[in-house]
Amino acid sequence: MSIRSSGRRTGAGAAALAIGASVLLVPTAAGTTHAEPLPPRPASSVDASLLHRSGTHVRARQGAPALPDDLSALSWLVADVGTGAVLAAHDAHRRLPPASTLKTLFALTALPHLPGSSRHTVTEAELDDVPEGSSTVGLSADHTYRVADLWRGVFLSSGNDAVHVLAAMNGGWDVTSAQMQAKARALGARDTTVVSPDGFDAEGQASSAYDLAVFGRTGLADPAFAEYAATADAQFPGGTHTDGSPTWTYGIENTNRLVTGQDGLGRYPGIIGVKNGYTSQAGFTLIAAARRDGRTLLATVMNPQWGGANAVYEEARSLLDWGFAAAGHVDPVGSLAPPASPPADGPATPPAAAVVAAGAVTADRLHVGAPMLYGLSAAFLAAVGALAGTAVLRRRRTGP
Repeated sequence: MSIRSSGRRTGAGAAALAIGASVLLVPTAAGTTHAEPLPPRPASSVDASLLHRSGTHVRARQGAPALPDDLSALSWLVADVGTGAVLAAHDAHRRLPPASTLKTLFALTALPHLPGSSRHTVTEAELDDVPEGSSTVGLSADHTYRVADLWRGVFLSSGNDAVHVLAAMNGGWDVTSAQMQAKARALGARDTTVVSPDGFDAEGQASSAYDLAVFGRTGLADPAFAEYAATADAQFPGGTHTDGSPTWTYGIENTNRLVTGQDGLGRYPGIIGVKNGYTSQAGFTLIAAARRDGRTLLATVMNPQWGGANAVYEEARSLLDWGFAAAGHVDPVGSLAPPASPPADGPATPPAAAVVAAGAVTADRLHVGAPMLYGLSAAFLAAVGALAGTAVLRRRRTGP
């Protein structure tokens, strides 16, 4: 927040600002007794510009572990779910095809309106537009399903047929797309353009590692979303009675290999979801969250450039391992917290002048002298406060 003074500022007020400026420019001498350092500023105060800049960003303190050296993804991010603090990121706002990780935004949008206890009879029309070659859970027309089973089809099998049916129940494909777009903007996810709610490749459809992390973090706050996302396997109705109860079932398994431990990866310790994806245009994408020792971390990985089908899981594993090891040794480079008010549509990248922010870090590793900075800030506030009683400053505050 910047503070602008009116043309009626008194001389004493100007002097106060001048003294404050000089305090900020002159380092304190070694051994000087300082006032109690100010608490760390909220993570949201450092994310306005830094994460919009290309490259890798981390603010490492002394003793912080090195970032993994095996990362090939075009974009990635690791964050603390509880605080929303982004611990490290690479090209976090790069717009890329999201594949089925976009289903997290679909669930955020439609799940509150479509509780699992309700039932629905699937029609042929609802299945007609499921793209050929897309993943499905195996829905059949004229069968009545419990909505909870449809959601398990979305989260476990990444079933586009289940998405199409649920979207129809939610008001239709176009209505759901518009609702998803509005939801993304309300959460501060401005890199996302929704064309196909199931995440299937479509011209113009895009998201980012940052936005996907926002969707994953928001979803984990919803118990129903979190339960579906963490489910490793389930029985799905092959045939149903009119009340939606199954006449026979078959097994379905979560396609997120960190949840199931399939293909030699091993289940990630503390894993709680969230969603994976793949299309020919997007490559492999993943939102993965895990909880250990009272902390929950989330990593997003988009389109690793080498390593095959398991690379997206291995890179997410490396990022989560690093994040847990880095506890207390890194300062945030941004925040997943939503804005105070929904942002207007427009370019996601801030003006160039906003890029130069206090504490902004662009190098891969930088040790920050936080106590000195906070001490200077405290001195500045003390100087201004001492003179405030002799002058009245009229201030106009600009918006965020």
